[in-house]
Amino acid sequence: MADIDYEVEYNNRARVPENPALMAGWAQDAAAYRTQLAPRVMAYGPGARNKIDFFAGGTQDPIVVFIHGGYWQALDGSSFSHCARGLNAHGVSVAIPTYDLCPDVTVKDIVEQMRAATRELAKLGQRLVVTGHSAGGHLAACMLATDWTAIDAALPQDLVIAAYAISGLFDLVPLVGTSINKALRLDDASAKAVSPLFWAAPKAGSLDAVVGERESAEYFRQSRSIVEHWGDAGVATRFDVVADANHFTAIAPLADPASAMVARLKRLARG
Repeated sequence: MADIDYEVEYNNRARVPENPALMAGWAQDAAAYRTQLAPRVMAYGPGARNKIDFFAGGTQDPIVVFIHGGYWQALDGSSFSHCARGLNAHGVSVAIPTYDLCPDVTVKDIVEQMRAATRELAKLGQRLVVTGHSAGGHLAACMLATDWTAIDAALPQDLVIAAYAISGLFDLVPLVGTSINKALRLDDASAKAVSPLFWAAPKAGSLDAVVGERESAEYFRQSRSIVEHWGDAGVATRFDVVADANHFTAIAPLADPASAMVARLKRLARG
């Protein structure tokens, strides 16, 4: 492990030089989709970023929640509105929350914000499937592993029925020595504390961990590790690869109603 260059393994912008064009494409596609289907904006807290864009699908299926990435320090949900397109085409509602960013808050604070957003969505009376990309994949796994009845006895333990983590991070300890940590300000202990790989396995639900075929070896290790660890604990887990995808293109199938990713999420939402 000491011989691994974690800076190289986790610096996705350096690994994919065309990332500015790809992210600009996200913003353009997201804006276009919002003109097609304007979201209902829900607040889950007092801050300007404590909001959820809700794209109604028209059915009473469980809601799919998409949590954006950006290493907990960049972007917001408005750049990912188009990620609702694929599921909306099948009548599945999609909620896209935004959260505050490091260094203004900590990763632990962001986990709590996503718990608050999840509780707000619970008021709609439907179960949730939580997906997310990169840091959002980490947060999706955190939501699945949360003991909801301990937070609020009125909440069902199976509030989150499944997590679908795309290029997720579940062990944050390797980030401590990288440039990514300048904003996160983690040490080994605090990194481990917010790493779902080291939490008690979920009491309910299933986990899919998927990774782009052209991502780094560490991203493959991250997804395989949580699938194996939680699988050994009795959780239904599944590992998959997004063919020919890098870290930034791994989420592209969400916008395609005919993609295998959308089909899997629809299956999870409909049991």
